[in-house]
Amino acid sequence: MYRIKVVCVFLCFVVFGGMITAHTAQAQMAYPGEELEYEVSFLGIKLGTIKMITEATQTLNGKTVYKMKAYIDSRPGIPFVDLHSVYESWMDNSATYSHQFAANTKQSENSWMYDKYVFDYDHTVIQMEKFEDKKLKSKKSITTPKKWNDGCSLFFTARQLLFAKKSIKIPTVVQEDTVFTTIAFSGRNEDVSIDAVDYPIKTTYFNGEANWTGIYGITGKFEGWFSTDDARVPIKAKMKLYVGNATIELVKWKRGSWQPPKAD
Repeated sequence: MYRIKVVCVFLCFVVFGGMITAHTAQAQMAYPGEELEYEVSFLGIKLGTIKMITEATQTLNGKTVYKMKAYIDSRPGIPFVDLHSVYESWMDNSATYSHQFAANTKQSENSWMYDKYVFDYDHTVIQMEKFEDKKLKSKKSITTPKKWNDGCSLFFTARQLLFAKKSIKIPTVVQEDTVFTTIAFSGRNEDVSIDAVDYPIKTTYFNGEANWTGIYGITGKFEGWFSTDDARVPIKAKMKLYVGNATIELVKWKRGSWQPPKAD
């Protein structure tokens, strides 16, 4: 069962303060209406899908933010597995940290767990609440002066920092804990093939390490390949489980006229 849970934790890896590129490039990267769908597999077995959606900009507590949403679902027919989660992130318009995060995760047929994190930077505190079936189960606060990423905003922060050409420690909130994710943005271009297109894609490679252990033993080193253009779309990623590497691969997309860039 733990193998399918990598779908959820993938959002905490990529797979991802200070290095900010030009505003025009940032605007091209954050594209309202963008939909990216990924397939998660292990040893050739299709485990589930992740669908990332960029919604229109919103105003949150007087600040303009990007609203992101992720749908995480296990593949029907996998024995003993029924994973369904919806993540939402209200990300700063610098695309490098989060202002608010919410996760709604199915626990059983009629039970859902809801988590909400509010990053109150004006008062240097993170407020965390956990609900089960709409009943408050726990509440706590963490005092911290740092800017933080959540599992959904990391997806876009990685895109924003893709061309940094340095190693960066990114403050990360994982399962109500404040930890770090270290990513070495190499700036090195590599050609990558996926089933969704019939040509090699020009990508920029990075790798890193999760300096924490997530659910079901997700930890350690990972790799990612994002498109080498202004869109910086995540094309492929790999990460470790107890039993080996899981692969996350782009299978569908909706982003205006965008197509994966062809390798030279």
